[in-house]
Amino acid sequence: MDEPFDLLTAALLPGLGPRKVRQLAARGPLRLALARPQDHRDLLTESAAASLRSGEATRRAMADLETARRLGVTVLGWDDPVYPTLLRCAYDPPPVLYVRGALPPAEAAKLAIAIVGARAASLEGRALARALGRDLAAAGATVVSGLARGIDTAAHEGALQGGGCTIAVLGSALDRLYPRENASLATAIAGSGAVVSEFPFGTAPCAGNFPRRNRVLAAWSQAVVVVEAATRSGALITARYALDEGREVMAVPGHPSQRGSEGTNQLLKDGAALVRNARDVAAEIGLELSAALDTVPAGGLLDELRPDVPTSLDDLHERTGRDLPKLLAELTRLEVESRIRRLPGPLYLRIPPERV
Repeated sequence: MDEPFDLLTAALLPGLGPRKVRQLAARGPLRLALARPQDHRDLLTESAAASLRSGEATRRAMADLETARRLGVTVLGWDDPVYPTLLRCAYDPPPVLYVRGALPPAEAAKLAIAIVGARAASLEGRALARALGRDLAAAGATVVSGLARGIDTAAHEGALQGGGCTIAVLGSALDRLYPRENASLATAIAGSGAVVSEFPFGTAPCAGNFPRRNRVLAAWSQAVVVVEAATRSGALITARYALDEGREVMAVPGHPSQRGSEGTNQLLKDGAALVRNARDVAAEIGLELSAALDTVPAGGLLDELRPDVPTSLDDLHERTGRDLPKLLAELTRLEVESRIRRLPGPLYLRIPPERV
C-alpha cells in the first residue's frame, strides 16, 4: 500500500495525471519512485522531476494536508479501504479524493446510483429527480450527483428527505464550492454522506474540470439515471462514461417538443432503460423498494382533469392536497403513458380514452 501522502505528492506533480500515477505506483513503492525521479523520465515531465528534486512537491503536499486538517477534510488515497470500490476499479481513478463528511463502507458503497440532468431543468424534472433521490435513498442506495443547479440539486435534496446517504462530486476544490448558492446544501450532504473532489485546494470551477467530475460520477455508481438533458450536455457525457465503464444507463422520457427531452429520448432510442419512477430503477438493479411507496392514484388524479379545459398545476395541487414532488412524478408518468397532455404554464389536459 502507498501512503496517502505519497499519492498526494504524485497527484500534485505537473503533467502527471491519474494514469501515469498508477503506472508509477506499479513500479514499486511510490515513495522510492518519488525519491529517484531520474529513474522514471519516461513518466515524469522535467518540471515534475525538478519539483521533486527541489522539495517543492513535498512542501505543496504538506500544505494541502494542513489546509485539509484546518477545514476538517480527509485526504483519501485509492489504497484506503473506504475508497469507493467501483471507482477504484475504474479505468482512470483519481489517486486521492478530498472528502468533507464520511463515505459509506465499501460494501454499502457498491449500491450507488447517479442521478444527473439539466441545470435549467423543468419543474416536473426537478420534482421527479427529487422523488427518485428520496425513494432510492430510503431503500438504502447511495445517491450520487454533482451539486449543480437543477436536477443535481433536486436529487441531493430528495436523498436527504429520504434519510439516506448522498454524495456530491465537485468540479472544483472543496474550498471553491460551486455553485455558491448550494453551500448550505453541501453542509447538509456532508452530515449524511460526503462532498468530494479530486481537485487540490484552490482549484476554480473551470469548464475543463467538469468532464473529469462526470467521469468520477459515472465510475462511482452502479447505474446512471439521466432525468433531463439537451443533445449536448454534461449529463450525456456522464452517460457515455458510464457505458465505457460497463455501468447501466437509464433515462426519463419526455415530450419531443421539449429541449430537455432531446438527450434522454436519444438515450432511450439507443437502448437505455426507461425510467418513470424509483421502481423502474430498482427493477433494473435488483433493489428492494418498500411496497408502501406513496403515489397519487392514477384514477383519482385523472378525475381532476378535463379533456376540453386545461387545469393548472396549482389547482391540481390544491384539489388533491398531495405532496408536490409526488404529484409531479405521477403527472409525468401519466404523460409518458399518453393519458394526459402537458401544456405551457404548466397546464394539463386529459386525453379521452378513445384517443389513448
